[in-house]
Parts: sequence; C-alpha cells; structure tokens
Amino acid sequence: MNARRILVVEDEASIAEVVQLYLRRAGFQVQIAPDGRTALDALAVQIPDLVVLDLMLPEVDGLTITRWLRDRSDVPIIMLTARRSEAERIAGLEMGADDYVVKPFSPQELVSRVRAVLRRTHASPDLLDEQPLEYSGFRIDPRTRLVEVNGDEIELTAREFDMLWLLARHPRQVFSRDRLLERVWGLADYIDPSTVTVHIHRLRAKVEADPANPRHILTVWGGGYKFEP
Repeated sequence: MNARRILVVEDEASIAEVVQLYLRRAGFQVQIAPDGRTALDALAVQIPDLVVLDLMLPEVDGLTITRWLRDRSDVPIIMLTARRSEAERIAGLEMGADDYVVKPFSPQELVSRVRAVLRRTHASPDLLDEQPLEYSGFRIDPRTRLVEVNGDEIELTAREFDMLWLLARHPRQVFSRDRLLERVWGLADYIDPSTVTVHIHRLRAKVEADPANPRHILTVWGGGYKFEP
C-alpha cells in the first residue's frame, strides 16, 4: 500500500522540520510549502491525501487556501492556529477544515490527529457491511460516503459525513457535544466543544431546506443534538 501524501504548509522552518520528521517516522510522504503561494502551486499540480495548514502565512493566508481547496476538493485539512486566534479558527472550520491544532503543540498529537482524520476520510471495514439509510428525502450511503437530499447529491467533508451518519443511524437519540467529540473526532480531550457547534451549523446549511429552522438536525437545549427522520 502506498504511503499517504501530506502537504505541510508552514512558514516557520523549525516547526516545519519537526512536523516533517514525525510524519515521516509515522510512514507518511511529506512535502513542505513555506508560504501560501508555494502551497497553491503545489496543490495545482497534485492534491495530496491531507493538508496540514498554518493560518498565518506570507504571500497567501491559510483561510484563502482553505477556500481555494474547498472549491475544488474534499481533501482533509488540519489547521495550525495561534492560541488566541479563535475567530480565525472558527472561520476555517466554517469554510470546511476538518480539525485544528493549537500552537505550541505536541508533534505526537499532530500525528494522532492526522491518523484520526485519514481513518474517517475513507469508509472503515465496519461500514462496508452497513446498508444506506433512507428517510424523509435523505439517502446516506456509508460505503461510498455519498449523501442525497431530495435527489440532489450533497458534498460533505469527512467530519460532516461522520457526524450526519452517527446522528442519522440513531434517530431521535440525543448526543451531547462531548459525546459527539468522542465518537466523531476520537480526541475529545484536545478539542474545544464549540467545534461541534460550528460543524452542526455547517451541516445544516448543506442539508436543511431552511437552516435557520431545521427539521432534521435539531438542538436539544441542555442536552445536545439529535436527528429527526
């Protein structure tokens, strides 16, 4: 099996070198882009299996690169952010990033995040035996990771699909934000629970006819979220 290809977009050479070292030790092929323009040039040639993307970059910033990628691909994106850049972090998640790591970070943690995101990008063997779910205009196929709403195919990121599948597979069951972090992200101790809120908002915008008044992905105040068929 060929090694997964990771593009690391990071302008701080010391951080880029450490990330490259740990990812290569973990068995990944790694390409480094030291600025946003170089990253776009590399992405125009070939989309990798995952992008590790610093938000604060010279030439072209990380949010612009995220937007460029989401217009062309559903490649998983893990953002690298400064501790105080919450607004940018939320903006990146809204645009379609799958996860984030706050600087300073542990290289081992980043490798774990990369592995977790890649596992969820492709259907796991357990899902290959699962049948598509169909109700109220929805069709959710875990084997192909395709979602149709009223006959229209909806493009979801890996995290968005995993969240929808979990909720829809357990209709009317309430999942707290912590439970969703545990089941969908797998690393709940490291992630701000507001990440769930952002992904729910993004998911509603894609699958609900009226996202402001959702019929299927509902908030249970004080409890969490549930899927109503």
